[in-house]
Amino acid sequence: MIRRVTAPGLFPPPTYSHASVVEAGTKLAFLAGAVPLDDKGEVVGPGDPVRQAEQVIANLREQLRAVGSDLEHVIVTEVYVVSGEPSVLSAVWEVVEASGLSKGPHSSTLLGVACLGYTGQLVEITATAVVPEREEGSR
Repeated sequence: MIRRVTAPGLFPPPTYSHASVVEAGTKLAFLAGAVPLDDKGEVVGPGDPVRQAEQVIANLREQLRAVGSDLEHVIVTEVYVVSGEPSVLSAVWEVVEASGLSKGPHSSTLLGVACLGYTGQLVEITATAVVPEREEGSR
């Protein structure tokens, strides 16, 4: 269903693929940015990008579950981090890797940005995922 491609003429990426190809007729989910809010709408881990990344991944899992997918079926992400420091971006990427998102490996872009939508928000991840076909009789 998903063919992950590493272009042979490019430097091999460490934990992501250059492209993901999905056959026509496959159901895709385009997810809004997962943010570090708890179920009360409060920012989790103020000032802590790693803790926020963990909450973002948890929320992303919930988004995926709601559409009948999971981290394994994510084909592309954009990871936004409020920081200009490569070490902070790397720390957030370590959370992404540990989550299982990079098992695919999916295609991804990691960006340092000036700000995000919620006061105190340091991390956001947008994603596109395949929604696998359900077998007859399963939910």
